[in-house]
Amino acid sequence: MIVHDYSEGVFDLIAALLFLCAAFGYVSHKFLKLPNTIGLVLISLLVSLCILAAEILMPQWAVPQTAHDLLTQFPFSQALMVGALSFLLFAGALTVDLKELMANWGTVFLLAVGGVLIATALFGGGMWLIFGALGVPIPFAYCIVLGAILSPTDPVAVIDVLKRIGLSNRMRTIIAGESLFNDGVAVVIFSIALGVASVAGTELSAAHLIGEFFKEAGGGLVLGLITGGVAFVALRTIDEHIVEVLITLATATATYAIGLWLEISGPIAVVMAGLIIGNPGRRLAMSERVDQHVTVFWTLIDEILNAGLFLLIGFELLAIAWHPPVIGASLIAIPLALAARYLSLIPPLAAIGLRKHEHGTLRILTWGGLHGGISVALVLALPASPVREAFLTVCYAVVVFSIVVQGLTLERVARSVRQD
Repeated sequence: MIVHDYSEGVFDLIAALLFLCAAFGYVSHKFLKLPNTIGLVLISLLVSLCILAAEILMPQWAVPQTAHDLLTQFPFSQALMVGALSFLLFAGALTVDLKELMANWGTVFLLAVGGVLIATALFGGGMWLIFGALGVPIPFAYCIVLGAILSPTDPVAVIDVLKRIGLSNRMRTIIAGESLFNDGVAVVIFSIALGVASVAGTELSAAHLIGEFFKEAGGGLVLGLITGGVAFVALRTIDEHIVEVLITLATATATYAIGLWLEISGPIAVVMAGLIIGNPGRRLAMSERVDQHVTVFWTLIDEILNAGLFLLIGFELLAIAWHPPVIGASLIAIPLALAARYLSLIPPLAAIGLRKHEHGTLRILTWGGLHGGISVALVLALPASPVREAFLTVCYAVVVFSIVVQGLTLERVARSVRQD
């Protein structure tokens, strides 16, 4: 009976989520004319504000507290980190041009690794100073965890805009490639930083931390090469679209699961496997008919999951802590995140020669560095504590600003760069 009740509750939640995605998506497309992801965040944000306003007018209304309990107690982080992330990263990797990515591998590598490390340190250190100045006692080690949470970028709301303004395939590849790999790198840094913060006072050498980083990241690359290679061989030996779609689905899920079991980076492994299937796999192992089926299937999976994810981001407003010092820190965190993003891009781009890149690269990469579902999933993965509540509020402010403000103005920024 308990299992039945829980399953029924999960089904009701999924049904409600899909209904809201469809309804809000219709309103966004029909009336607001906004990109679907940005429209979903904006509408769910407005609905959340209405619910909070109703709570003020009708204190006896139980909906806000019920929503808060659902958002904070339901294991969304597990559903995102263990389930949705594998599909989202795999679907994203299928669309990246591997030839173009390899031509710019130095830029992507330095941005995804060096940029994330620098942004984590800058933002985490800055937030430690801000929290201290506002009287919020959060240890430095946990502030580095917050830096890792808000260092990855999300290309979902950006790529469509960049395509519309005719930005080069090279620039789109750099942005998409960086976003795919910095998700995996950020998860690795988050895991290591959280481990250090949780055992504060324990001696952990720099060599040990570096070793853990390369073990997880390098192990993920090797695992992705192996599973992607096995899938490639299987795809090449048959020509049946249903079975081949199932092979790609199994590759995404099994790769991530094996990565978790081996304690290496599942996200990086899934990206690597997706790149193999999306490039040599499509050219050499799939017929045109199969390629179309695979593309339609993964596009649909990607759109559905992103719709649900961005809808949840808007509703997270109901779960944040409304404490004045934390709200103040959250507002300061918005420009700090932009500054950390900007400064973190300078050393990687300078290392490979900024003059070799298109004019305005730094400006577009900074303003186009939107934060999305991975940041929300990471902050929800923290154990329940006052630190988690404060981080959720900061994360929400930065993510919503980046999606709504940066997402809606990115096209204008990119066009101004092209006109310079």
